[in-house]
Amino acid sequence: MKVAFLNGPCFYLLAITIESMSTSRLIIITGAACGLGRLLAERFIASGDRVAAVDLDQNTLDATAKALGSLYVPVLIDLADPEAIQKGFSDIEVQFGPTDILINNAGIVAGRHLLELTTADIRTTFAVNVESHFHTTRAVLPAMIERGKGHIVTIASAGGIAATARISAYSSSKFAAVGFDDALRVELRRLGHPIDTTLVAPFFIDTGMFAGVRTRFPRLLPILTPEYAVGRIMKAIQKKKRRLLMPRLVYATYPLRLLPVSWYDAIADLLGVTRSMDDFRGRSGPSEPQ
Repeated sequence: MKVAFLNGPCFYLLAITIESMSTSRLIIITGAACGLGRLLAERFIASGDRVAAVDLDQNTLDATAKALGSLYVPVLIDLADPEAIQKGFSDIEVQFGPTDILINNAGIVAGRHLLELTTADIRTTFAVNVESHFHTTRAVLPAMIERGKGHIVTIASAGGIAATARISAYSSSKFAAVGFDDALRVELRRLGHPIDTTLVAPFFIDTGMFAGVRTRFPRLLPILTPEYAVGRIMKAIQKKKRRLLMPRLVYATYPLRLLPVSWYDAIADLLGVTRSMDDFRGRSGPSEPQ
């Protein structure tokens, strides 16, 4: 076993190379220190895959690495910094080779009304929730194209299909993430590159990121458990599914958009969607990682 430490102002990489890992896949997951990202990492590691876990919280990364073992490689990168992404992802490729699956999972939410948002809230939300997708994907895509295989997974949100109050920045960034996946899929197909893409757009997941949110009809629009969401996401990746919306009622948003706006808004009011963020409190601050 060879252990190497790479240090820098914006990234930290604990690289463990083991000969027996040479045939396993390399999965990069952003926002992998906790929540949905950590659970996804656990599932991939259980299958024998190596996970490059990208996050900004070094203490949580290190603690998770101790819990999950050597297949979990902590990588400290500020996803709001394009240069840090380029450098960190380059180091990952040097240490482990090309990426098999990239899961753009990291996300933050401010949970404030528009006039309460600061300029920093808006900029950071867009930088992490959508701009980072461009930089991470550009970092891994050339090697995927050269090998003729790879998979880009975009963890967006039902809030990127239907918005509500108190998430104007978050929802707008997730609308952009949905558009990013859509454009990427079409572009890759048009250029003849056999790279798979999967869009994941869940309703609220009970990871703590959206603590305090509520739903009026739990049977129709349940707050999803992390375990359920991860199970569905893993199946979608395995089957190379292009789009996964959770729960299924979210699919109804598309035909409902054809209705007059006043009718659409009335249905959203009836379902309680427009009041779902009324009691939002998040984890512990205005902007917390997913």
